[in-house]
Amino acid sequence: MASCFRLVCFLHALIYLTSGSLMIFFLREFANVGHGKDTSSKILGSTPHDQLVISVSESLVGLLLLIIGFLLFMVSFVKDREFQTFFAGGCIGIHCLVVVWRLVFERRVEALARDSIRQVVGDIGLATSWVFFLLWSWREKYD
Repeated sequence: MASCFRLVCFLHALIYLTSGSLMIFFLREFANVGHGKDTSSKILGSTPHDQLVISVSESLVGLLLLIIGFLLFMVSFVKDREFQTFFAGGCIGIHCLVVVWRLVFERRVEALARDSIRQVVGDIGLATSWVFFLLWSWREKYD
């Protein structure tokens, strides 16, 4: 079970570290790939002041993703079974809250509404990996 937990943590850490690095260093290109050229030009601001504020904000979000990635990497080495199931349940809860946020609020933003369903599917996929870990751990526990 510890190797399954470590694998899921490594997978998520890799995703967060990559996304955070791209948001910090290649924000415009990352936005173009994620949202398309027209939408990214709208959400990255029109005046130089807006562009600077949004760039700083997105860089801080990228830094937060880097920190989350490093924390997931460190947590992957914990061998306590109860902590692993508690942590997985918390991660499922966080991903579900992100899905609710995207469905309730991001869909209202006209520029982001088109991409919100794709991002919801990605968040559900990330939560599903933790659900599979919980099912795997319960199977090992009760067999």
